[in-house]
Amino acid sequence: MGQPYLEVRGVSKRFGAFAALDGVSFDVARGEFVCFLGPSGCGKTTLLRCIAGLEQHTEGRIVQAGIDVSRLPPSQRDFGIVFQSYALFPNLSVADNVGFGLVNLGRDAASIRGRVAELLALVGLSGQETKVPSQLSGGQQQRVALARALAPSPGLLLLDEPLSALDAQVRARLRREIREVQSRLGVTTIMVTHDQEEAQTMADRIVVLNDGRVEQVGTPEAVYAAPATPFVAEFIGVMNFAAARVAQAGRVAVGPLAVEVDTGAFTAGSAVSCAFRPEDLVVERRPPAPGEAVATVAEVESLGPFVRLYLRAEGVAEELRADLRRSGEGAAHPVAGDTVALRIPPGRARLYSAAT
Repeated sequence: MGQPYLEVRGVSKRFGAFAALDGVSFDVARGEFVCFLGPSGCGKTTLLRCIAGLEQHTEGRIVQAGIDVSRLPPSQRDFGIVFQSYALFPNLSVADNVGFGLVNLGRDAASIRGRVAELLALVGLSGQETKVPSQLSGGQQQRVALARALAPSPGLLLLDEPLSALDAQVRARLRREIREVQSRLGVTTIMVTHDQEEAQTMADRIVVLNDGRVEQVGTPEAVYAAPATPFVAEFIGVMNFAAARVAQAGRVAVGPLAVEVDTGAFTAGSAVSCAFRPEDLVVERRPPAPGEAVATVAEVESLGPFVRLYLRAEGVAEELRADLRRSGEGAAHPVAGDTVALRIPPGRARLYSAAT
């Protein structure tokens, strides 16, 4: 990957006795789109503000383009930022909002007009130059905020939950547009979000945070298919966790279910937690074969293109969930009260230390 564009090393931030960030470290490559993902209060916005210099971190260092910016004020750091609240100047026109930073940089009027026109075209707002923010929709205001952040051609673009105030359809459209703009410009971008769908559809890599610590850094595919910790497994998507015991190398028993899985350093007889996605649990209307389990369908939940079954399996303490694609034609999915056979195909489960 070469020299990282942004290096965050051992960054901690304390407010009195409370540690908002605790030894956070990761790299961002030039031109990469990275999402900070985690629940409310996990430290993701604090981390973004430390990178921008809007908060001063307590320990660690932040290096941007080879320069240690740890103690530099925001005005001396090379970034543009888009806030959740848009933070547009209500008395200025769209054009003046976008060009505001360029005026402060001392650019001449002609170059400012050209740059503003270029950016408004890029974000789909050509012809809106003379309007004020109150005349725009929420999605349009966010586009103006994005154009304003990009106007000085920053090396780093910071987005603090920029879509959370918008309705679902506008949010889905804008996340595609933001990703397209970022790809075309090649600007290194960090976005804070608590929405896993946003992170998975927009990011090149995701930094998953919990209680001020990094749980995992990886591609959207990696954090979904190979979650490093139980927290990531549960936070990203939906996960079944079931008490299990290692039968032998490469095999665990979840009650009557025999599961072929990488047992790693767990030895025979070890108590473990076996995790598997609802879409990886195979449900069939037939008697169970050896190594399978018999279960009763307790509840069926309709979720658009698929249905979720809540299952009570004999010999398994936990309620299990299975996701089945809705059939357009042919056999219908099981219904509440049905008895079914369950199995987990080889390689579809992961093991974690048993909960204590």
